[in-house]
Amino acid sequence: MQDFIAAYLKEHEAYFREVSAYIFNHPETRFEEYDSAAYLAAECEKQGFKVERNVADIETAFTATFGSGAPEIGFLGEFDALSGLSQKPGEVTYQPMERDIGHGCGHNLLGTGAFAAACAVKAYLEENNLPGTVTFFGCPGEEGGSGKTFMVREGVFDGVDAALSWHPSPVNAIISNSTLANYQVYFQFKGKSAHAASSPHLGRSALDAVELMNSGVNYLREHVIPEARMHYAVTNTGGYSPNVVQANAEVLYLIRAPRTDQVDEIYKRIVKIAEGAALMTETEVTVKFDKGCSNYVPNRSLEALLYDEFVEVGAGKATEDEIAFAKQIWETLPETEQKNYLDPLVAFGYRGDGSDFEGKYVAESISTYKGEAGLLPGSTDVGDVSWVVPTAQLTSATAALGTALHSWQMTSQGLSDFAHRGTLRAAQVMAQTGLRLMTSEEELQQVKAEFEDFRSKHEYINPIPEEVKPSPLSAE
Repeated sequence: MQDFIAAYLKEHEAYFREVSAYIFNHPETRFEEYDSAAYLAAECEKQGFKVERNVADIETAFTATFGSGAPEIGFLGEFDALSGLSQKPGEVTYQPMERDIGHGCGHNLLGTGAFAAACAVKAYLEENNLPGTVTFFGCPGEEGGSGKTFMVREGVFDGVDAALSWHPSPVNAIISNSTLANYQVYFQFKGKSAHAASSPHLGRSALDAVELMNSGVNYLREHVIPEARMHYAVTNTGGYSPNVVQANAEVLYLIRAPRTDQVDEIYKRIVKIAEGAALMTETEVTVKFDKGCSNYVPNRSLEALLYDEFVEVGAGKATEDEIAFAKQIWETLPETEQKNYLDPLVAFGYRGDGSDFEGKYVAESISTYKGEAGLLPGSTDVGDVSWVVPTAQLTSATAALGTALHSWQMTSQGLSDFAHRGTLRAAQVMAQTGLRLMTSEEELQQVKAEFEDFRSKHEYINPIPEEVKPSPLSAE
């Protein structure tokens, strides 16, 4: 099996590089991935998958399925980009492009790697005339949109026996930590305009309400659990005229905590603060829920299989030129980030002291897997998939040590040979793990038993209310 998958990915290496490059060169933000989704869905059809578009009533979401019967193994692909992170590829200085959107989280690699894994599994099933179903899930809007959470709400993953995914990063490891659940919510204040000099007493400032709300939330920070995070962005200041009392203003909050019930508790307190700000300013406040996602639930049995296959595949080696380029990227980092570069790697599942990286500036090893309980202080909508399907993730080295996600440095490395090899490495590990589940009833049942035991003790409630629909950034 390993030889077949390796040979398949090697034979089609140039093709998958083209797929990744297309997505990279067509960066689009949440739920606006029209070019990338259409392209990737069409490529799935060319590879012999049956494609269903517009799943969960999301224009850029799709599924691509091959085979029939059980088990069904899913591969989760993403392809959305981030605003403010455009960057000319292959450069070691900040060189933004004209359209300021870029793949600063490597989702061009992520989507391509999951697609490649699905293609490899399909090829193996065909070659050996084996039963089972492989599905590639085209998942939009991970960045700030929780596309998978909407898809889970609409039952898109029903019937899937196990799901696999990965994420680009500077390290090779199993992502064994849980993540933060979150809510993203708009608070829209409406007041009354007036001349700020001649008749300020007639005005009621919506911007004052936003500022009072933010001040109140900042006081709240001392009185929530330490792991909680509350971020905000003022998305409407009420205009550009200081001599006009601002009649409308808006602030967007992202509220995070280790569990959804904790997020909900903090959210309700923030709503009270918003209502208090409205009372103080005699304005009105409207609360508009944008999206949410649940914490990620690791499946240790599936992670152990993924790790076994990762060790079989190996980490690979960087060329001297790649190490030299990585050193240049490293030198763009602030001294504090260089000193603390292990922190994000530990969050991704790295277990070590960094000695295996000395003098290399890239990862050429696979971190030991221990299956420890930990917390990755970020959020992902893969979390909601993990509540309804046994799920495991790995991370494969595609960037220099110290490279932060959501940075121009990450974008710059998105088309490199090193990143492409890391993508195919992840694809091979996922494909071999998926086939192992499809050919070993005993191992699949062990994975499912762990999942069912967890679910028997924990109720899942989708965090997005039924009336909330996914919307692109441009619609806000």
